[in-house]
Amino acid sequence: MQKFWHRTMKKCGTVWVRGLSGLFFLLLNVPSAHAQGKPADYARAEGIRRKMETNIYHAPKTFTWFTSDQFWYMMRTSKGQEFILVDVPSKSRRPAFDQARLAAALSSVAGETIYPYNLPFSSFSFVNDRTAIQFLWNDQSWEVDLQTYTCRQSKPAPPARPLRTGDGTAETDRGPVPSPDGKWTAFIRDYNVYTQRLDGKSQPCQLSYDGSEGDYYSSYMEWSPDSKKLAANRVRSGKPHPVYLIESSPADQLQPKIHTRNYLKPGDALPQRQPSLFLPATRTQIPVDPALIPQQFALTGPVWRKDSRAFTFEYNQRGHQVYTVLETDATSGRTRELIREESKTFLYSRKKFRYDAVDGNEIIWASERDGWNHLYLYDGKTGKLKNQITRGEWVVRNVIHVNEANRTILFAASGREPGHDPYLLQIYKVDFDGSSLRALTLENANHITFFSPDYSCFIDTYSRIDLPPVAVLRSAADGSVLMELERGDATGLLSAGWKMPEVFSAKGRDGKTDIWGIIVRPSNFSPSKTYPVIEYIYGGPHDSFVPKSFISDMASGDYRSWTELHEMAELGFIVVQMDGMGTSNRSKAFHDVCWKNLKDGGFPDRILWIREAAKRYPYMDINRMGIFGNSAGGQNSVAALLFHPEFYKVAVSSSGCHDNRMDKIGWNEQWMGFPVGPQYAESSNVTNAYRLKGQLMLILGEMDENVPPESTLQLVNALIKSNKNFDFIEIPGMGHSLGGDYGEHRRRDFFVKHLLGMEPPVWSGQTDVGIPSRITD
Repeated sequence: MQKFWHRTMKKCGTVWVRGLSGLFFLLLNVPSAHAQGKPADYARAEGIRRKMETNIYHAPKTFTWFTSDQFWYMMRTSKGQEFILVDVPSKSRRPAFDQARLAAALSSVAGETIYPYNLPFSSFSFVNDRTAIQFLWNDQSWEVDLQTYTCRQSKPAPPARPLRTGDGTAETDRGPVPSPDGKWTAFIRDYNVYTQRLDGKSQPCQLSYDGSEGDYYSSYMEWSPDSKKLAANRVRSGKPHPVYLIESSPADQLQPKIHTRNYLKPGDALPQRQPSLFLPATRTQIPVDPALIPQQFALTGPVWRKDSRAFTFEYNQRGHQVYTVLETDATSGRTRELIREESKTFLYSRKKFRYDAVDGNEIIWASERDGWNHLYLYDGKTGKLKNQITRGEWVVRNVIHVNEANRTILFAASGREPGHDPYLLQIYKVDFDGSSLRALTLENANHITFFSPDYSCFIDTYSRIDLPPVAVLRSAADGSVLMELERGDATGLLSAGWKMPEVFSAKGRDGKTDIWGIIVRPSNFSPSKTYPVIEYIYGGPHDSFVPKSFISDMASGDYRSWTELHEMAELGFIVVQMDGMGTSNRSKAFHDVCWKNLKDGGFPDRILWIREAAKRYPYMDINRMGIFGNSAGGQNSVAALLFHPEFYKVAVSSSGCHDNRMDKIGWNEQWMGFPVGPQYAESSNVTNAYRLKGQLMLILGEMDENVPPESTLQLVNALIKSNKNFDFIEIPGMGHSLGGDYGEHRRRDFFVKHLLGMEPPVWSGQTDVGIPSRITD
């Protein structure tokens, strides 16, 4: 059982420290006759997720192609989970395998009953020329012969090689690098580059002499395709920045443990890389001019042209305001810029796209230079722009495939179709020269696609939060529907009383830009009642977060499944979520609002949106306004009480990044800039803790590996020094999260107490999902 620390009393009032067991604050002046927040409401909240998961039929979530002619998917039907195989040429569908025989085979192995439509796996692979399937079951890999339905344990796939950390710690973990012709190997010895013949007929040949312990050559070297040249980086290490986690209650021992790792923060020194060209035949080293790559935030590894004439790499200057593509000639070593991007605010590397066509003779490049994310075609020989491929007040979201032979590009975009929510994804095709732009999907919905390996056709599952999904097979040539696969059925969920969310839009702070969001109502909603309003917030600038697909898809990319918004609503609230200015996937100007100003959080837009919704729906009582969020949303939810206490009254913040100087370097310098200046303190919840008004609960996992716990603890310290009342829960052993089941119920209780004016019901026992149940007032 988890342990929670008790409160301490200060002369300044009640300060809640590390795991409070009760609340001691004045309630808002609200009526006590409201029916919300009762045990029955908690019971519905704890059961709504299961209803949402089990009462939607014929709504597959993912599709798996195993050839360009066949794919399979799994979906829930009235029977249970069914696996379906589709043959594209014949446009036919059938069971992927005999689920009854497979269940019988697994039952004999397990010694217990396995039911045919509740198999213990959701994904599988065809193996042995499609005569068998392989899947994971009880953490073991199993293989079943589809002729005999005999099953046996099989060898698991080899583990993936760990990813490089980006802080220089993994630069030397690669072994010798063989040349493409199999005659040579390159390796690092004593921090320098060596080569040697693989046949052992020569001694190691040292190519560099300037490597040292703190300025060493990376083992991630690349041979040219003709095996005559070698590209490598010398790395000057940055200073490590260790962070520490104290695990108070480890499962395997009585005493606590301390954990440490390297974790760079804004302003920390970064590794700097110096590319070099080596010509092993003549033992020549040609370094790249460092004037072209000063003060690096990141430098990508070398990528050779297929004809070995040159290699390219990309440079992101620290501050994220300059980004270049460079090419080094393999004969002379001369390096030149092919593409240069500059911004007065920031260049968001996640939106970067580059495709080198015809071995680099042309380059397809993504840029926001005209105010919207679009594609451009460059001459790879001269570095000059040939033409803009896409244009308009809409954004390219993702390039799916480039067909060099036909000179066409498949891509996903949003905001192009008039009258649609500007975040809904549609699929398009366009020629390299920008002509023949055509939509392959047009339905007013969010289109999630799965293309065949040869890109001749694709599965399109389209939906909205208020429209159950439809899955079809389309031609990639013109978007025509080749076959309808499934049509989602939510009648069972609706008949159980579930209310579909409402899509709502209102003008933002500029009076022109539409802000889009959703309104979630409880299943027992009555317009004759009034409801406090709770906003779920995640204002991180790296994406947009309001769900756009129906619940079966779960494709919004949000940190929190939006089924939990319905759980909160069941307690007697209206729950809302919207994307304010400063978030991504709209215009560059929309995004730039966050620049050096994360405390903005889109709040001017959010408040206007909520007020407009309340005008349309008077049962939304925005005088009782709550807000909660996690991570960046944890920062936002505290900021709501610090900077907008006239509107927000109650907040719950979990795993918050409360001072951007305390968080990871990449995310925070991207938005707050470099060098670290006064803008960081201006946006800091810690610096501004003295402003706190309203009711606040902080939730923290002591093992948070994403945002270091000291970010929240320093806010706690600042609040105590400012004599502020607040609740604080630190959960032993928990990482970056909203607090788990315990945190979820404390959050619900907090809102029930402070927004509904009700004393939360007593906890007793456990539900089937591990959450304490309610039995009494």
